[in-house]
Amino acid sequence: MNFYKNILPVAMIAMLLSCKEKEVTKKEVLRPVRYEVVGTAGDQKTRTFSGIAKASDEIELSFRSSGIISVLNIKLGQKVKKGDLLAKLDNVQAELAYEQAVSGLNSARSARNTAKSNLDRIKTLYAKGSNSLSDYEAAKNNFQSSLDQFESAQKNRDIQRSQINYGYIYAAKDGTIASKNADLNENASAGQLIGVLNAGDKTNIMVGLPENVINKVELKMQPKLNFSSIPGKTFTGEVIEISPIAETNSASYPVKIDITDATAAIKPGMSADVTFEFGGTTTAVVDNTLVIPVKSVGENGDGNFVFVIESDDGVTGVAKKQTVIIGEITVGGFKVVSGLSKGQKIATAGLQTLLDGQKVKLQ
Repeated sequence: MNFYKNILPVAMIAMLLSCKEKEVTKKEVLRPVRYEVVGTAGDQKTRTFSGIAKASDEIELSFRSSGIISVLNIKLGQKVKKGDLLAKLDNVQAELAYEQAVSGLNSARSARNTAKSNLDRIKTLYAKGSNSLSDYEAAKNNFQSSLDQFESAQKNRDIQRSQINYGYIYAAKDGTIASKNADLNENASAGQLIGVLNAGDKTNIMVGLPENVINKVELKMQPKLNFSSIPGKTFTGEVIEISPIAETNSASYPVKIDITDATAAIKPGMSADVTFEFGGTTTAVVDNTLVIPVKSVGENGDGNFVFVIESDDGVTGVAKKQTVIIGEITVGGFKVVSGLSKGQKIATAGLQTLLDGQKVKLQ
């Protein structure tokens, strides 16, 4: 009896340790967060935003029908040629439906041919006066009906053939597989993302701009681009697309920027600091008062606060809650009386759900 009394606590402790080990091995998911760099009122003509490098032509791969993936010829980083078979569904049902459609077409063709022969025969007899007009009209109607059924069967055959084709994915262009989102023998639905093919020769930067800035951006503007993964090098971009509609989730306006002096070191997925020069009149007095966006300021019982993002690599960081004293509001945002320094990164969205000390992914 004492043996069981001693062994039970030991077993419970082992189970608890095992559970803790499982918790530790869970993959940490970092929350994405948008940010802006703190600047002065005199710097309002210069604004820096966070962007992401993407291939100039990204093709999302998906089937137009559902089924089991029987062939999957894609691997990350794989080079493909236009026309290469990338994936195929087990098209048993689609092929069976096609065979039935072909059989139906053959039957309809035979019925049409029979009706045509009968019409020709009765037409000849009617011309000789051996058949009545009603017999001739009935034969014409029968032929027209069989012809309609034949054409309908042809369309059904073509539709079923298309259903089979919808179970294949071919490379639309030469390119590189950028992502793989499915596995062999997986049940895929129509429109489900199977992978992404980077087919463009160039690399672009996608950046979301707030509404107080988007009207200042014009095509052919040349912002400066800096990558944390390529220190000491500044690249030049050119605005090539400006979305007139804000994204639903972030309320920011997507802007596409071409990298005019891109190198092989810039790869899709890398984060970039995009700096715009919006111009403006030059004055003799420079206003060095710090200004931060209105949406970056929260309020609680202790006053106003922001979340400062501390990051060493420009990709991930830690959100630190920082009390600030703000002054009057300007076109660019709140003036800062104390609590922040120029150049610090601050979160600009989701303050209500951010926690002090939370690890985040910069966007």
